[in-house]
Amino acid sequence: MILTRGARITGAVLCAVLAAVVAAWIVRDVRAVGDPGALLRYWAGYTDGWPKKLPATLQADPVLLAVYVLALSAALRSSVAASTLVATGLVTIALRLPGVWTIGSSWMDDRFSGELRTRALVGTFVALAAGLALVVTGAAGRRQPEDPFEPRPTRPGRGAGVTAFLVLGASAAVMAGWEIRQLFTLPDEVYPGWYVGGEVITLGLTAAPPGWSGLVLVAAGLVAAWTALFRAVHSRPLGMIVAGFLLVSGDCGIARILHHDWLERFFDEPAEQQLMILTSFFLAFAGATALAVLARRGFERTDGPGHGYGDPGYPQAGPPGYGQPPAGAPGHGYPQGGSPGYGYPQGGPPGYGYPQGGGAAAPPPPASPPPGW
Repeated sequence: MILTRGARITGAVLCAVLAAVVAAWIVRDVRAVGDPGALLRYWAGYTDGWPKKLPATLQADPVLLAVYVLALSAALRSSVAASTLVATGLVTIALRLPGVWTIGSSWMDDRFSGELRTRALVGTFVALAAGLALVVTGAAGRRQPEDPFEPRPTRPGRGAGVTAFLVLGASAAVMAGWEIRQLFTLPDEVYPGWYVGGEVITLGLTAAPPGWSGLVLVAAGLVAAWTALFRAVHSRPLGMIVAGFLLVSGDCGIARILHHDWLERFFDEPAEQQLMILTSFFLAFAGATALAVLARRGFERTDGPGHGYGDPGYPQAGPPGYGQPPAGAPGHGYPQGGSPGYGYPQGGPPGYGYPQGGGAAAPPPPASPPPGW
């Protein structure tokens, strides 16, 4: 199933709206802070040098901006546009939903002005509506391809699927372990706010609480890992979105480690601090690896028993004239009668390896689609 032209345009417009909302908040924070470097340090989670004005965004926002831009491009030209729109919409809904109750909470009064909170609440509802519209567009705007040369949705190869399963599944397990650890380390009055927001948790105006974001990433990572093992079409866009968050989270952790010289004192740090350092490096590695294998050109999905053109499991049997004809068929190798000729059948126009049957030869196999989502 591929997207109709109208669904592609609609999805691209929705992605553009979401990207514009995020970009507007990032521009606002740059102007409010006055120093882009200070904003980057705040996103990375440095414990010192915070800006005087609390930014409204966190490190998830630039990742979402990149996701929306790439999803816009995929909506217009990719064979997996439908899965991309659905995955982008679901992630948007999951990450923007807490803003419905956190932005209007009383503990936000001392952090942001009423006008700014009103704009943030409107932007949250716009994002939720656009995310839901992306899911509907991607699910309802599909159609069967009419042209045999139209590129079909692609899925990851065997090696890419297994690799994505290992790195994404392991990353989800590691993050789940840290969330379980929070149950024993956070005070009772802090633990609920870790997931739903609260006065004791430092939170960006448009961002989800850290525990909520962690659970969303764990759930998305498990789904992407499991479906990648079975080489599902939607595992490519969903896995790439999860990988992007993993890569940025790991890179920010590494930046904090280097900034505070924790790596130089690695063996002097407590065991839990050592595990945190190793986790940052692992998340960065897992995100980069998953992006590398899932961004590669996949194999076309077919409705038959095979795996698509170019896949080792692609069925050799098919309609006459499609692919290499079997040995002994007319036109295969030397003709059965007349003077020898390399692959040119007798009694008709020259053709390279096409069987004769009185009808027009079927077209050659379509080329694999260009790399994309």
